[in-house]
Amino acid sequence: MVELAEVLADLRDESADVDRLVADLPPAAWDTPTPAAGWTIRHQIAHLAWTDRASTLAITDPDAFSESLAMALESPESYVDRGTEVTLAAAEVLLPRWRAGRESLAAAIEAVPAGAKIPWYGTAMSPVSMTTARIMETWAHGGDVADALGVTRTPTARLRHVAHLGYRTMAWSFMVNDRPPPAQPVRVELTAPDGAQWTFGPEDTSDRVTGPALDFCRLVTQRAHRADLSLATTGAAADEWLDIAQCFAGPPGAGRVPAGST
Repeated sequence: MVELAEVLADLRDESADVDRLVADLPPAAWDTPTPAAGWTIRHQIAHLAWTDRASTLAITDPDAFSESLAMALESPESYVDRGTEVTLAAAEVLLPRWRAGRESLAAAIEAVPAGAKIPWYGTAMSPVSMTTARIMETWAHGGDVADALGVTRTPTARLRHVAHLGYRTMAWSFMVNDRPPPAQPVRVELTAPDGAQWTFGPEDTSDRVTGPALDFCRLVTQRAHRADLSLATTGAAADEWLDIAQCFAGPPGAGRVPAGST
């Protein structure tokens, strides 16, 4: 059982890593394009600030969050972009806003009563699951920022949270793509950044995904095309899953095109 305090500490560390990427950027650099079409570094940080605020609202004012959820269901394709756009601001405003918002979220998560669930887009989550989702979002969007700056981030053990979420959302990946989930279970065997093995799923299934944890995390967050990753599959269910894997809420993501195809 993962302790909430441990996951919150990892969220703070992941946020701090991304914060260091942008803390000293000159104002013009905030408008550097990132791999996400139409999004600059400013958009990436605004998105994190917006989703932190939405997460806090889901905890502290469920009725208000229900109203925002209804709006999301009315226009799911544009809702995230609109939320990001309304959060955009100059760096000297946006960066303190993001910093304050993520601390407010951590405090709100810590105050959730034991056993309570937090409403979210398409599901309800425990405090640990909500925190894990925030680690995933922060890591994924931080990767876009790093790519835009030409910086290579060193992968850490925090990737285990992203990998576990990627595994647990296998059925979601099929559902959001209007496909029936496979009857055959899938086992995931990953090589962690320190060389350890991370495994998810039953040992006695024939369908498997194997490869570097970093590559699996990039795949399930749709930060790289499958063709550019060192992931191997055995079995039809595992193979189909990797084509549509998505660990984030919302409509099917467009994903990234293979390197060199644009």
